[in-house]
Amino acid sequence: MQMNDMVIISVDDHISEPPNMFRRHLQGYELASAPQFHTTDSGADYWTYQGMTLTSVGLNAVVGRVPEEYGMEPQSLAQVRRGCYDPKARIDDMNVNGIAASLNFGSVGGFDGSRCFHKAADKNLALTHLRAYNDWHIQEWCGHDRARFIPCALLPTWNMHATVQEIERIARLGCSSVTLSENPTKAGLPSIHNAYWEPMWKALVEHDITICLHIGSGNAAPHASMETPIEAWITTMPMSIATGAADWLQLDALNRYQDMKIILSESGIGWVPYFLERADFSHWRHKAWTHSGFGGRKPSEVFRKHFMSCFIDDAFGLKNLAEIGEDMVAYECDYPHSDALWPEVPEWLWKSVQGLTDQQIDKVTHLNAMRMLRFDPFQKYAREQLTVGALRARAAADQVDIKPISTGGAAPLAEGETARRITSGDIVKMFEKQARAA
Repeated sequence: MQMNDMVIISVDDHISEPPNMFRRHLQGYELASAPQFHTTDSGADYWTYQGMTLTSVGLNAVVGRVPEEYGMEPQSLAQVRRGCYDPKARIDDMNVNGIAASLNFGSVGGFDGSRCFHKAADKNLALTHLRAYNDWHIQEWCGHDRARFIPCALLPTWNMHATVQEIERIARLGCSSVTLSENPTKAGLPSIHNAYWEPMWKALVEHDITICLHIGSGNAAPHASMETPIEAWITTMPMSIATGAADWLQLDALNRYQDMKIILSESGIGWVPYFLERADFSHWRHKAWTHSGFGGRKPSEVFRKHFMSCFIDDAFGLKNLAEIGEDMVAYECDYPHSDALWPEVPEWLWKSVQGLTDQQIDKVTHLNAMRMLRFDPFQKYAREQLTVGALRARAAADQVDIKPISTGGAAPLAEGETARRITSGDIVKMFEKQARAA
């Protein structure tokens, strides 16, 4: 196999939603009361919903931006690539990057909807608007080309009856994955170990729908202090999901529902071998008094059966693929976030998979994702049409523009301050400033 022969499916990308996303799915008061898009006099975009202000529409949508400006997060759609909010332009950017298909998380509602819908005072309206969001995501964004986009829906988990109904509804629409909080207690809901969730587990398994747990959807990625250099925070972000993974690994429902499928989105994979070793040791050493139960299996066996881990650039993890499980690893691009290697994913990925067999390369680049998400782009396109080489040839023919974006922004430093390390506090202050401006 050569680099241009790879077929790459990304199981974690992101959308900065367009202003008109609800217009085809709501009308009258339901439309007027839905999240509303605004632009300040200074040109910054933001949303409002039920008294909440949701800033930084283009949050971290820095793909294509000159690296020196990464610290100044885009504040408007005008500052980002059109592929962040337009599915046709996204496919152009996928072609440039050799990406055959993509699963996308939203921004306005947060990765799991808890940013606005779960916090809304009027939950009846929130339910209506969450469903409309799913309709837009499934029918418009993914509907632009269902062989290139993988639907991933939100659930109204504050209402279990409505959650089960929505699972049934999105299943009829052809959606095979949902995104949930890794720690629902952060939203005031019962823990995943509470009987409250039993109807949801049952419905998800019955409809063969995969759960996606994105980092930061419940347990915030920690940073040591406001003076901590931002690179330290960025370094540990993928591994922050280990806390949620350990919690979910102890989920008793995994013993009852042998077909439950969970994806740890934006998790990385290099930490997994030790995590599994430690889980097995902890269970062996402490089960006499902890009374934990894995149905007679080792924790590592449960993990390798139910959990898929994903990587952006993880050569170490791929070198230790046997310790993770070659059938439960998938690729993610993370477009348009700052870790995304657009438009050079194939080059970076090809270096990382050296030493793997062609079959293993196919598994981690697309076959595992296709199986886990019940998604088959080859029903519409021949494999030869979705290879890195074929997609890039299409992008070249379409003359997709990839010149760097620059708005002349500077790093988030105080007035008169000389260049220094950017800290976690600098970024927090930047977000607070944007919130005040909105």
